[in-house]
Formats: sequence, C-alpha cells, structure tokens
Amino acid sequence: MTLPKAARVALYPLSRVYDCGVSLRKSLYAKGWLKRKRLNATVVSVGNLTVGGTGKTPMVLWLAQKFAAEGKNVAILSRGYRGSHGTSDEVELLKHRLGEGVKFGVGADRYLSGRRLETTQNVDVFILDDGFQHLQLCRDLDIVMLDGSRKLRDEWLLPAGSLREPISACRRADILIVSRKFERPTIEARDAQSFSIFYAQTRLLGFCQLGAHQRERYLSEIGAGPFFAFCGIGNPAGFFADLTRWHVPVAGRRPFRDHHRYSTRDAQRLENEARSLGATALVTTEKDAQNLFLRAFRMPIWVAVIDLVFTAQSELEATIDRILGSRRGTAA
Repeated sequence: MTLPKAARVALYPLSRVYDCGVSLRKSLYAKGWLKRKRLNATVVSVGNLTVGGTGKTPMVLWLAQKFAAEGKNVAILSRGYRGSHGTSDEVELLKHRLGEGVKFGVGADRYLSGRRLETTQNVDVFILDDGFQHLQLCRDLDIVMLDGSRKLRDEWLLPAGSLREPISACRRADILIVSRKFERPTIEARDAQSFSIFYAQTRLLGFCQLGAHQRERYLSEIGAGPFFAFCGIGNPAGFFADLTRWHVPVAGRRPFRDHHRYSTRDAQRLENEARSLGATALVTTEKDAQNLFLRAFRMPIWVAVIDLVFTAQSELEATIDRILGSRRGTAA
C-alpha cells in the first residue's frame, strides 16, 4: 500500500537511517567481518527488492518442478513468515502443489535449516525462498523478481516506501524476472550487462472448490457468476487485475493484509458484502486458502490455481543451467 505523500515525507529521515543500516550490513559481509556460510548442495535464491507480492512463490514452485523433473533431490528453505509450528501459508501451498517429493526446512536461520536437512536427506538443490537479503547464506544463483506494473523509480526505501534495498542492489542478481509485463523495465538502463532479464505472466490453470477434492475446473464449469474476489497477499491489486485478464466476472473486491488469517467474523462480512452485490460465490488465491476456516463460510469458495509462463522459457532454463554449471556443477 502506498502511503500518503505527507506520511512518506515524515518517514523519510527513518528511510535514510534504514539505508545506512542496509549499506553497513552489506559492507560487513563484503569485507568478511560478518561470515557467510555455505551448504554442501547448490543453492538457488529467489527474492525481490520490495515488500509485497512479486511472484516469488510461483517462481519457487516452477524451479522446484524443473529440478525435480531433472531427477534432482530438491529442498526448499523458507523463513515461514507469520507462520507457526514450523510452517506458514506459503509453505503449505508449496507442499500441496509439490507433494512429498520435495523437502522443506522452515526457520529464520536458513543455514541451520539446510544443515539439518543435509544430515538426514540427500539434497542436490536448495531453493532459498525470499533470500535476496539473506546474506548469511552463500548462494550459487540469485533470481530477483520484479513487479512490472510498479514503477520502482517512484518507490522509496522502508519505512517511507516499499523498497527493501536501493534499486542498485539488482547488480547482485544473476537473473531478473519481470512479472505482469512483457517489455523492458526502467530499472535496467545502467546495469543491463550485469544480469539477464526474462518476462513472466501468471497463467490460470483452473479453479478448485475449497473443501472439495476435485480436479481443477475451467471458468465455464464453475458457473456464470458474478464472483466476489478477496485476498490477503502482498499485491492484492495484481490478483484482481489477473481476474480481469482471465475474464472472470467480479461483482466486488476486498483486500486484506498479507498473510491474513480469516475469522468467522471476516467470513460473515465477506458473504454479506458478496450477497449485497449479487455475487453467487467467492473467489480467492491458493495462499489465502491456507488461512481460511472453511466451516465459517456458507457460500462456495473457488480457489484460482496458477503458475508462471515465460516469454522465453527455454532460454531461461538454459541460462539457469549455464550459471549453475559454471559455479558448482551440482545442479547442471
């Protein structure tokens, strides 16, 4: 969410302090005063520059499926943000989509989680979820996700804006994935030689009814609608825009805070608003499905199942393999 300009200006001094802290931390790692740690297996990091959704989870899913299809033993390291008991909504989403073939290490110390897995499992590739700023852990490939619908040059650093690091931090990346846009971002003008750029869009695979163990259904199979859309993800506007792009008839929309856990009261409010607008059912994201208390809802809830589609997928795969082959060889 973009803050009002007055609030951004008031918070700007804190952004300068934050910038100094980020720069100092990177410098300490670069000079070796803070030690980086390396796991035995290849590490592929997926991260971003901003708070909010850029498509990290679909990218992690795509990478895990790619490496697993190549016969690699894959493990995902996640902080488990706003989760509990060693899991989170994003982890549960990935487990649901990937099955038992992929292992998970969840915790703030990703190195420790990785070492625990390595002592008990045969791991060829670790995928470090939301890892661009996790400098403690060495990685062999850095993939940074950018939301092409947002103009990063207009963004400010935290807490006045949404940037975790200055735009120049992209120079540390090996690959940029620009989502929701199929044209060159404004970010690459000075630094295009330091990374490869690819473009992606979210693709709708179908809809699953929450609580029903059925195959994914096409839009034409779930009724004429209209539907009431809601979500608690990092970029709710992106999900709502995707519904429009997928030609899903939407009567109304309701965003919630990222990782929101829905209460019975939330369910009542959503259904009352949906009915008042003439909606016949609710529609939400796979991540939100992990935070819903099904028995609190009376209206049907359809969950949009997605993946990423790239404009040059074979080139992206070749670039990933080339970089990993030149650095470690484990995942090549």
